Amino acid sequence: MKRMRVVILGCAALALAGCATQVIRKDAAEVVDLSGRWNDTDARLVAEEMVRTCTAAQWVARFNKQKGRDPVVIVGTVTNRSHEHINANVFIEDLEMALVNSGRVRFVASKTGADFMLQGSINSVKDETRGQYAIMFQSNLELIDLTTNEKVWIGQKKVKKRVKRPQYSLP
Repeated sequence: MKRMRVVILGCAALALAGCATQVIRKDAAEVVDLSGRWNDTDARLVAEEMVRTCTAAQWVARFNKQKGRDPVVIVGTVTNRSHEHINANVFIEDLEMALVNSGRVRFVASKTGADFMLQGSINSVKDETRGQYAIMFQSNLELIDLTTNEKVWIGQKKVKKRVKRPQYSLP
């Protein structure tokens, strides 16, 4: 009987120790993907790649040749059309930072003085079965000439994740 109490107390101590909150500081640039949902890493990587593609496109050279200066860009609305909650402002801020740091365009804080506006959406498709799912996030952006309303660049970036959940887990 005494041995049984020791075992029960030992199990209880282990269970309580496993419930303690543990916080580990990470470098903000490090990839941490716990759930498979859209996260800060997805926002940053998609923004950087799409801005790199956008600013390397021919519209920049055409504008430079016609106007003799770098184009002025603003980021408009990015709509979340995915099945989950996404703070689109994080993605917008990453787009703004990538645009400013590209050195290919000038950036303004409001429509006044802008030649072009970057806008778009984030969409998702999820496929799920028995303890696992695949999710694809598709970001669509378009750059609009604010004088002519012409779409001068259209970009798309997909991020696909496969998430496998353990068959048994503690709540």
